[in-house]
Parts: sequence; structure tokens; C-alpha cells
Amino acid sequence: MAEAKSIDSATEIREFPNGRVEVVTVGTTTLTRSTMQPGWRWSECVKPIAGTDSCQVPHNGYAISGQLRVFQDDGTEVEINPGDAYSIAPGHDASVVGDEPWVGVDFSPAMADYAKPR
Repeated sequence: MAEAKSIDSATEIREFPNGRVEVVTVGTTTLTRSTMQPGWRWSECVKPIAGTDSCQVPHNGYAISGQLRVFQDDGTEVEINPGDAYSIAPGHDASVVGDEPWVGVDFSPAMADYAKPR
């Protein structure tokens, strides 16, 4: 069986301060498109929803636009730029860098529960 769906017709949209996540499931794969506006920071915008000290969701995806700086709990940092494929381990904070929204597509199964109220 083959299946295709447009992420522009997401089955679920989760909004939070300065950002949103659009969720679509194709076959057994859930993927998301995240749009984070300038001023977005996980610890300020999603932490109150997640209820954890840092983001515990692993992320694997592709950056479309903008810049995102990731701060791992172990002190390491990485900046994700347009065209970058990325893998982020659980235990991090992140923030948008600059004046352009950050847009990324994430293929991590755990994103099915990202920014969902507990």
C-alpha cells in the first residue's frame, strides 16, 4: 500500500506561545512540522505544558528555514540552520536565533506527544 498526505492538511495542530506543531500520520509514521517564531524558547513556551525541566523528546529531522540553537543538559550546544539534518537527544532546551521563524520537519515517533498537555 502507498499513501501520501500533505502536511498542509495536518490532522492535529498544537499551538503554544510563539510556536505551533502540525501533526500528520502516514502509514505508521507520525511526522511534524514545527514553526517557532523569534522569541520562542522551549523552557519558556513548552516547559509549562511538558512539565519537565528540559525537553525529553528526541528529535530527528530536517531544518527548512531560520536558525535554532540547542542547549543540551550536558552543556554542549549546536546551531541548526536551513538545510541541516539534525538529531537531538533528550535533555535539552532550544531557542530561535535571529528575526526569522524556524521551521523544521521532525520524523521522531515521540513527536506524537510533543507539546500535548498531560
